[in-house]
This record gives sequence, C-alpha cells and structure tokens, in this order.
Amino acid sequence: MQLTDLNPQGGIGANALHIRLGRFSFMIDAGLNPKFTGVKALPEYNKLEDNSLDFIILSHCHLDHLGSLPVLIKRHPRALILMSYPSKLIAPFMLRNSYNVMRKQRNELKLSEYPLYNHKDIKRVIKKSLGLHFGQPRRFNLNGDRVDITLFPAGHIVGAAGICILYNKSKYFFTGDVHFTPQKTLPAAKFPKDDFDTVIIETTRGNSERTIDKSRYREEVRLLKSIAEILGNGGSCLIPVFALGRMQEILTIIYQARQNRSLSEFPIYCSGLGMELANVFDEISRNTGLIDFNRNILNKLAVKPIPSTLNFGQSPKRPSLFIVSSGMMIENTPAYLIASCLLSSSKNGIYFVGYCDPDTPGGKLLTTPRGMNFLFDKLDFICPLNAQIEKYDLSSHAEREDILHYAVNRNPRNIVLTHGECEAKDWFEKKINSIPNAPKVLNPNPIKTYKL
Repeated sequence: MQLTDLNPQGGIGANALHIRLGRFSFMIDAGLNPKFTGVKALPEYNKLEDNSLDFIILSHCHLDHLGSLPVLIKRHPRALILMSYPSKLIAPFMLRNSYNVMRKQRNELKLSEYPLYNHKDIKRVIKKSLGLHFGQPRRFNLNGDRVDITLFPAGHIVGAAGICILYNKSKYFFTGDVHFTPQKTLPAAKFPKDDFDTVIIETTRGNSERTIDKSRYREEVRLLKSIAEILGNGGSCLIPVFALGRMQEILTIIYQARQNRSLSEFPIYCSGLGMELANVFDEISRNTGLIDFNRNILNKLAVKPIPSTLNFGQSPKRPSLFIVSSGMMIENTPAYLIASCLLSSSKNGIYFVGYCDPDTPGGKLLTTPRGMNFLFDKLDFICPLNAQIEKYDLSSHAEREDILHYAVNRNPRNIVLTHGECEAKDWFEKKINSIPNAPKVLNPNPIKTYKL
C-alpha cells in the first residue's frame, strides 16, 4: 500500500487520503477545511493526475470529509463513488447547503473563486454515487487485479462507515470517525474483529483524558439540569450543534426529558439544514432501522424557526432554548448570532456538546475567562462574557482509549494516525510505542507518500 495524506494543513480539516494498491488508485474522503475559505480550504488535488482515480470512498457526510467531493469528481469523472446507503441520501442536502453558503460568502468575503462547484457538479456526484449496505462487499477488477471494499457501521453519525479493504490476502481497515458508545439516535460502532495488516485510525480525542465520572448518561443529566436552571431563572440557552447528527441527537434528548417530565415546556428554536435533514433521518429510520429518530419529535416539541426580529446584542424577549448550527459557532451562522444576544447576561447559558476547534469562535469562547470582553469580529461587536459557558462530553467521537484498544487488538503491523491535532496524535504514538512488540506507527506528514 502507498498512502498520501492530501490534507495540506494536516490535523482535522480537508480530509483526503490517497491510496495505491497494485494497479488501483483511489481516495478515501474529499473534505473541506472549515477554518479556511476559498481554494485554501481544499485538499491538494493537484498532486494527482486528472482522471487517474478508479473509485472514491466516502466515510461519512460531515463537510470536512465530503465538502470537496464535487471538485474531486469533476477532475476524475470515471471514478465511482462508494458510500453507505444513508450517506447517499444525506450527501445531496449537505452539498447543496454548502453551495448556498459559498454563494453567500462570495459577496460577503469578495472571493471570486466561490462557489467552488455548482448544482451541475453536485448532480454529477449523485449520478456517480453507489449506496452500499453495511457488511456487503463491493469488488473491483482491473487488468487481473482485484480489491474488495466492505463498509461497517461506525456509530459516529448516521451513515458513517469504517472501511475494510481486502487486496491480495492483505487486509486494511480505516476507522473513519467512530464512536463505540450508543447514542440516543444511533447504535454504537459494529466493527470487524479480524486481524488486519494495517489499521488507519482517527485521533480526534487523543488529547482528551478519559474522565471516569463523566459517563454519557451523567453528561445528559447534567445538561438537562443546566437547561432547566437557566430557563427556570428567566434566562435563555444556546446549544451550538452540527446540523447533521448533533441537532437530531439533542432534540431527542430534550424530547425524552419532556416525556418523563424531567424538563418543563418552553419555546425551542432550530434552524435551516438540520430541519431538512430531520425528514431524511425519518426516512432512513423507517426504511432501514439503522437509526432511531421520528420526525414527529419536532411537532411534539413545537419547534419553531429562529425569530426574524432577533438582532445581535439584543436578548430574546422570553426565556427560550436555541438548538442551532454551527457546532463550533463559526462566523455568520445562527449560533454565532444568538451567542452575541446571550453572552452579556449572567441569566443565560451557552452549552457546547461536541468538539470545538481551538481556533474557531466556539473554541475561543470556551477559553475566555468570565467577565472578559469577547469580540464578535464579523458583527463588529464586543460584549462582556457574563453568561454561563460550559462544555458537556456528548461527543460523537470515541474516547482515545477505546480507539487504541480496538486498533492494537487487530494485531496490525502498522497503525496510521489521521484526523487529529499534533498533541492528539502524539498521545497515540507514545502509547503504541510503549507496548511490547508494538506495531509500527505512522504519523504521516501532509503530501508525503509512504509505503506500508
């Protein structure tokens, strides 16, 4: 196997892993880096000869894995795109929303290269996409060479897949983004227990120490208690979420709390893409049983769109719960606007329930001391941080110990570290190297090709 990480900045961003196996040339994922705009957000696709890929495998539909797929398939039109059946349903919504955001940013940021793709390019992706059922191999033949690809449920978000690759009696496994604990809407990962020659793992939470007293159930209870206290004292609460997965998960937690009367009724506001995806989730749930989500939850919670009268710096007129994107509170998103409305009052709360890159507004807010001023740069607005800011460990990424345990117990010759910041990868590398007869650890530099 030859492996090249085309994510130019490394870390968590424009995920795109180029693989060569014999005569086969293929890509795993085609993402956009959420911290950058324009062509800087793209993987280094110029390192590949155009129309040289035989196929592309998508692990899941978050934009750091999916967002540049129309750009890639335009350069490699003969390539077939493999993804899980749920991802095939979700991908068009994610890409169309991304296109709409880029059109808006073209004028706001004066980026002439935006949008990076159009509706015709998205249609090309849809046409070339093949939805696979979990556990069912897809075989490719090329001039006497053959490779088998099998997807397994990764438990991260609906449709997320671990990828098993069988070539010439050698077996490789790519975890993608994975979660080994059941969520409200999604079962835990169901990965094969086989031995593999090479395991390629995500390392997102490598710098996060396991905390024994923070089970997922306890974190849900803690979040619900905090919401109840804020609203009971006349304040409002913001939960920044990713539109895909996190929004539906948090809504389900709120709904079940209402059902068992541990949470009283209050106005709930959601926005945009997450509401569209609720319909897709409902369809996937009814047709496959892979997730547990019913669109009627929205009706029973009386979820409303964000009031058009809401302006930055102005508190809501009545206590309310806002469950809106983006999860990292990126500029020019509903979460960014609503945070500006809530931040100055000690009655309000802003509660993060997933990973926040330190360089994003959400990441910066989490490290800003209470009472200090916080700058909403895109709004040209500064206010004191008086609201309650808290992080709850409801991540859809597995804890580092669980990923390490899975990878090492596959008895691989090689473990490759991907999708994590430097400190996160360092933890995995040190832990693996401390094991007797340890596998070889590869922490690939961007754009450099490695042979395994």
